[in-house]
Amino acid sequence: MTASPVRIHARAPGAAGSEPAGSAVAPMLTLEQLHAMPAAQQPDYSDQDELASVVGQLRTLPPLVFAGECDTLLDRLADVANGKAFVLQGGDCAETLAGVRADAIRNTLRTLLSMSIVLTYAGGVPVVKMGRIAGQYAKPRSNGVEVRDGIELPAYRGDAVNGFDFSPAARRHDPDRLLRVYNASAATLNLVRAFTYGGEADLRQVHAWNRGFVRDNPAGERYEQLAADIEKAITFMRACGVSDDAFHTVSLYSSHEALLLDYEHAMTRIDSRTGLPYDTSGHFLWVGERTRQIDAAHMRLASIIHNPVGVKLGPTTTVDEALGYARLLNPDNVPGRLTFITRMGAGKIREKLPPLLAGVTNAGVVAAWICDPMHGNTFETETGYKTRRFEDVIDEVRGFFDVHRELGTWPGGLHVELSGEEVTECVGGGYQLAEGDLSQRYETLCDPRLNRGQSLELAFLVAEMLARVAA
Repeated sequence: MTASPVRIHARAPGAAGSEPAGSAVAPMLTLEQLHAMPAAQQPDYSDQDELASVVGQLRTLPPLVFAGECDTLLDRLADVANGKAFVLQGGDCAETLAGVRADAIRNTLRTLLSMSIVLTYAGGVPVVKMGRIAGQYAKPRSNGVEVRDGIELPAYRGDAVNGFDFSPAARRHDPDRLLRVYNASAATLNLVRAFTYGGEADLRQVHAWNRGFVRDNPAGERYEQLAADIEKAITFMRACGVSDDAFHTVSLYSSHEALLLDYEHAMTRIDSRTGLPYDTSGHFLWVGERTRQIDAAHMRLASIIHNPVGVKLGPTTTVDEALGYARLLNPDNVPGRLTFITRMGAGKIREKLPPLLAGVTNAGVVAAWICDPMHGNTFETETGYKTRRFEDVIDEVRGFFDVHRELGTWPGGLHVELSGEEVTECVGGGYQLAEGDLSQRYETLCDPRLNRGQSLELAFLVAEMLARVAA
């Protein structure tokens, strides 16, 4: 490695914009030290000099997000951890470079905003909106290779690593793709900021999209009353002359899995206000189910950055493991710093979550808990399509809410893979998509996403659960 490494001073995470009293400065962490640690799911770059050149260029580029924005998100996630707000986190399974189009980004944004209005009204609490957007370009894979007709090539790991086409040239792990991902993420964030402050987030317009969904969806009658109540509330506020900026603009935070260590380390910068390191590739980063080994590089990197961070917890997670993550990532137990994202599966959530949630809560750990009802419910059809049943997604969310209600804890949010387009990737829902319908618009390159209609139906169903909790 020829590029000069950034030397990161690691401190125990403290309150936003300040260093906690008595926190010690940990040893500095270089990229070489990070590479020396166990690290799963990393690309196999054949040309290390090429990689070093790309990493060096990334270090000179402007941040994609700012430390102050990350601090604001930490404060809002503190409200989630304290039962005063709800998280809606959604977007693509894996973004693609070709997908950086204004219409696609607008449709994803519209879907998230439409869902958030329903959840805000039903729960009576603010909804913290995070997109799987502007950075979700890499995916872990169960198998590192793919075989077709006797030919073996590296598996597709997302556009940040290689191409989807099944050819040696496309499947090569290419460091230059990291620069393309940076540029695509910058363009996406520019569009998101323009949309959210340029009229796309207007409350009445977003609600009009929801009314269209209720009118057109076969299951819409069930949601008519809630939609009508929201309409009355908006009309009342307008009649009273309420014209706050909050009704016309919105804050949407970017998030992605912190998977590619070279990229995340290169995007980690020292904040000029505090002298503390932030990963400026996104506001919120999480460590995935396949990379959450506590003594490995992903967890170590997450421990030194001062962004709010999350950890995916699957059905095999033990209480001791979760407590270990809390000690490593949030030793000062700062609200908002740590989010646990559960991905158990509909058939396991009611069995596996109660002892885990109770053990962590009884230990005094302050964390936000949100539900990923997607990743534990994937299966393959006889025709070879990876898909998910909408009913399984709903059942896992119900189980998540049931467990929290039984234990007296706060169900803090929802983490969903979705598209703003009318794709046909998940079966079920109000339109009763069947396995035979999947071929119509199956567009994902990795995991199946809920389409716009299914996403809004999910929001209305979760709103019913949230209203019971908030009552």
